[in-house]
Amino acid sequence: MSENHPSVIRVTKVLSELGVSGQVRHLSESARSAKEAADALGIEVGQVASSIVFKLPDERALLVITSGRHRVDTDLVAKEIGVEKLGRADADFVKEKSGFAIGGVAPIGWVSPPGKILIDLALDEHQVAWAAAGHPHTVFPTSFNELLEITGGTPMKVGD
Repeated sequence: MSENHPSVIRVTKVLSELGVSGQVRHLSESARSAKEAADALGIEVGQVASSIVFKLPDERALLVITSGRHRVDTDLVAKEIGVEKLGRADADFVKEKSGFAIGGVAPIGWVSPPGKILIDLALDEHQVAWAAAGHPHTVFPTSFNELLEITGGTPMKVGD
């Protein structure tokens, strides 16, 4: 069961330590993609706060928490943060840096904190957003402002 998964336990503990009131929800359906998560929760895809990992030129991780309604514009983000380009992060890189498997990457509870965190301004259009909680079958409710607070991320337009 996903609720006993070590990554979910880690995220639940961090949420509690940070005073987040939203509870981790276990889904019977997978929420590996924003569309799957939205369908399982009965919400708009734009309310899904997808944690997308990129590789920075210095080999640190860049975490972009984006609205599920669009893709990250890597050229725009690279320009805004002052790097030539964003590198692709394969499954091994994501697991090594975050401690999560792709499809369940949470915005908090990383085993090695990301070098930089960006939060999509589009998430501010929704009162409630849903983020992965460490496993493809777990999510938790949050908000744009709460994501800023609990991650220390920088608000930015990351796509169209």
